[in-house]
Amino acid sequence: MRKKIIVLGAGMVGAAIAVDLSEKYSVASADINAENLQKIEKHNINTICADLTNLKTIAEIISDFDLVIGALPGTIGFKTMETVIKAKKDIADISFFNEDPFLLDELAKKNNVTAITDCGVAPGMPNIFLGHHNRLMNVESFKFYVGGLPIARTMPYQYKAPFSPIDVIAEYTREVTMVEKGKIVKKEALSEIETIEFEPIGTLEAFNTDGLRSLIKTMSHIPEMSEKTLRYPGHASLMKILCDTGFFNEQPVNVNETPIKPIDLTSKLIFPIWKLKDDEEEFTIMRIIIKGTENGVFKTYIYNLFDKFDKKTKISSMSRTTGYTCAAVANLLLEGLYTKKGISPPEYLGADNKAFEAITSYLKDRDIEYKKTSV
Repeated sequence: MRKKIIVLGAGMVGAAIAVDLSEKYSVASADINAENLQKIEKHNINTICADLTNLKTIAEIISDFDLVIGALPGTIGFKTMETVIKAKKDIADISFFNEDPFLLDELAKKNNVTAITDCGVAPGMPNIFLGHHNRLMNVESFKFYVGGLPIARTMPYQYKAPFSPIDVIAEYTREVTMVEKGKIVKKEALSEIETIEFEPIGTLEAFNTDGLRSLIKTMSHIPEMSEKTLRYPGHASLMKILCDTGFFNEQPVNVNETPIKPIDLTSKLIFPIWKLKDDEEEFTIMRIIIKGTENGVFKTYIYNLFDKFDKKTKISSMSRTTGYTCAAVANLLLEGLYTKKGISPPEYLGADNKAFEAITSYLKDRDIEYKKTSV
């Protein structure tokens, strides 16, 4: 009998995960958006229309499945994972919630659950590569640059959101945690803008964002760690103007005696402009740089990724690179290749050579290849 998976969330990435895994497993997809569910029914996926903000509903839905995939917005991701763990179900999650996942570690171990967090493109793959090299060398520096962008540059934003736009805005407002000279430091998002050349795109700008997440705790011995987000030049300055003016604020302001959250109004106006069309071409680009001493020799490892919208399947690059990473992790769990109980951020998978090889091989089979160079 084929093992059964339920994917919570049928957005762009959740749908890509469900379709990919349906080739090998029995897959169901749950979402409140009936239109999203209709798009994937043709792939022999059982669809469930349900309000997934209701934790009791989630507990009922997942009861008959071997594995749960969390592909919901970050605002409800932590509570969803807690609900899944309480139901004693293994989970692979890409909701990228703000809460510390290790708060659920004891509960997961008590319930004999394997819970993989942040198993997407980023966070996700940079953690996996770092976990792999941290096992083999004394890492002294780790940084990565990542972005998802439309091929067509349309002013003024020069941007479309390949995932939840509200999570994009959070990148522009959340305080950044990084490591410099062995110390944890805090910086503003959108700060320290630099320009970098990337083949085959050309010049992109990079700015600080809060993407290290679990690495701050699990890789605390590494003296230099940072993440920067990539956009077309000029985007960061525009976002900083909006941020400094208060358009992203959560605190309500009174407009004609009506309290309105600026972020709610901004989202309502910007999201339609940022929405990717179904056939709009976009790309994912990443550079991971790991430096340190290996067998007494100083080494630098660089991984470059450039992935484009798949014209044949009509699946976006961000859906492919994020979704197929999660699918690779799901396959890992279902095949019994990774069985560590408790909370596992992706760097734990990278430290397991069998898991590392399985994930990178899974992605290569889907034409997602991180090209490695070393010096």
